[in-house]
Amino acid sequence: MEDVLEVYHRPRDPERPVVCFDESSKQLVKETRVPIAAGPGRPATTDYEYERNGTANLFMMFEPLGGHRHVIVTERRTAVDYAHAIRDLVDVQYPHARKIVLVQDNLNTHKPASLYEAFPPDEARRLIEKLEIHYTPKHGSWLNMAETELGILSRQCLDRRISDRPKLTTEVAAWERDRNEMRCQIDWQFTTADARIKLKRLYPVIKPVNPTRSDH
Repeated sequence: MEDVLEVYHRPRDPERPVVCFDESSKQLVKETRVPIAAGPGRPATTDYEYERNGTANLFMMFEPLGGHRHVIVTERRTAVDYAHAIRDLVDVQYPHARKIVLVQDNLNTHKPASLYEAFPPDEARRLIEKLEIHYTPKHGSWLNMAETELGILSRQCLDRRISDRPKLTTEVAAWERDRNEMRCQIDWQFTTADARIKLKRLYPVIKPVNPTRSDH
């Protein structure tokens, strides 16, 4: 936890951007009947019945200090999908960065080994060399600001029926564009000093050891 908090209080460095990475899923839902559009004095209505149409995965990359985020919509969330998202992060989103400081959780696919599953060894190593990885602690996903941004995405864009992955991709891209144009940031205030006070119960208790008396 303290390692991640230290990262969050570094000053912004365009050559070493701090990027939070997380993922979520969205249930795709088709309408079984055509919705009725809104009219004078009448709200739009949809039937309570629907048809499940699978799920889609969303990879969130969020730079809190830069106010930049990028979301990739995929069919699955495998190690290979993760690896391709990381290559997009390195080569498309931050091609000029010397090093990307990556904050992510300990999901089993969020490992450098996933890159070797997707790419030849030299390519996997090239991407890994561009990353400085920091993991949030187990049960500490709230420390990942990408999770906060996913929550905003869910409330502002995904809290409705979306029928298929192409439509989801279009809707998410529009949300992403608007948020980036506004340069929405997160002003992280929680510090290591705060943690040592408010989360004192999580720290180990160190008891003094009485020296052993020797017999003479």
